[in-house]
Amino acid sequence: MADFSGLLARCERTAFKLEMRDQYMTGDPGYLAWEAGDLGRAVQLYSDWTATARSAVNRGVTMRRVRIVSEPVSAYIIFEHAVTPGVNLAAGEEIRWLPRRLASDLLLPGNDVWIFDDQLVQFCHFAGDGSWVANDENDSPAVVKQCADAFAAAWDRAADHREYHV
Repeated sequence: MADFSGLLARCERTAFKLEMRDQYMTGDPGYLAWEAGDLGRAVQLYSDWTATARSAVNRGVTMRRVRIVSEPVSAYIIFEHAVTPGVNLAAGEEIRWLPRRLASDLLLPGNDVWIFDDQLVQFCHFAGDGSWVANDENDSPAVVKQCADAFAAAWDRAADHREYHV
């Protein structure tokens, strides 16, 4: 996460995230706490993220995230939806949800991606089981534009967190 934190610290205007997986790191302590029935503990375990994101938002960075999800949703997506108010929204992020069936005609990148200031993308690579593998950055104007266009198209179709129910 250090490389992401550095990218976010240098970000001046926008940090947009496109998430497209139905499961991420299910061994993560926050997920395990939620799975054990302790939503409060799960949210608390993400306090570093909340502080990092809030710091960026307080500097004037607009943070938006679209989660493209299969329906019916997975247990992991139910977890993400449950912690979003106390983690992401509390930090000032804007979160939207897009059912995968409504994204079929969108041209999307092959991996989750962060888009910083429409100048740099960070692709997030995960294994089939949702475990994190690596991140890599790309500042090619063509690649950044493709990812930014994909994010914008998904954002326009997605429902605000408060309107999307799992």
